[in-house]
Amino acid sequence: MDRGWQNGGMSKLSHFLVASACFWGTAAMAAAGSLPGLYIEDMTSPELQARLRAGSTTVLIPIGGTEQSGPHLALGKHNARARVLAGQIAERLGHAVVAPVIAYVPEGSIDPPVAHMRFTGTISIPEATFESMLESTARSFKQHGFRQVVFLGDHGGYQKSEERVAAKLNKAWAKDPACRVLALSAYYRVTQTDYVADLKKRGFSEAEIGMHAGLADTALTMALAPEMVRTELLGQAGKQGAHNGVSGDPRRATADLGQMGVQRIVESSVAAIRAAQTAP
Repeated sequence: MDRGWQNGGMSKLSHFLVASACFWGTAAMAAAGSLPGLYIEDMTSPELQARLRAGSTTVLIPIGGTEQSGPHLALGKHNARARVLAGQIAERLGHAVVAPVIAYVPEGSIDPPVAHMRFTGTISIPEATFESMLESTARSFKQHGFRQVVFLGDHGGYQKSEERVAAKLNKAWAKDPACRVLALSAYYRVTQTDYVADLKKRGFSEAEIGMHAGLADTALTMALAPEMVRTELLGQAGKQGAHNGVSGDPRRATADLGQMGVQRIVESSVAAIRAAQTAP
């Protein structure tokens, strides 16, 4: 027997067979719908590569924030909601994965403290730092081969930052549009428009619905992350005012009311992402 073939050729053959098995294994997984789940942080690098090869070229970047929401909502409310909603949107799209939640966002001046920074636990970073983080995150996913990066912001305070970063990157990549960035305004806007209108039709007043930690905000959290709601403190939270960080009255909030908002967010977001994918 030729030992050159035994020592060298067989080695090459082994590598070929392993590579072929990996390729066809990935194809079989994709065909069977058994590729790893939606969340990137739960995958290995090869698993994510398999998702990309199978066509999951859209990545959703959920953006939350760590801020006070009165005595009845946990500080990580936005982070928990953004993660769950991004998962539901990705599942509906069918070709998307979800990046880790960005939990550090601008919340106003630290010293002297203003707005939410007046309450223990709120974390604020400079706007420029936040925008740099969004830009670097999008560039990272473009480098890996993703073709659409979508910012999903659960908080109203940084929507303009998302838009600026998306516009900057799309302009920079205009001559080689291998990847586009979408600041998904529909995700947040629907919570301030259609969802509020739905609640008003149910007989709730604008004052009760509120702007922060009121009925709408609390109901959404009940539907998406009930463990973050201190239901025994809803009565205390209902005594709204600058002293407790609540704008609105959450006492009549329920998960069913929140589910109305969840449906609005998911449907509007999926429609907007699909429209962006077909746009010139």
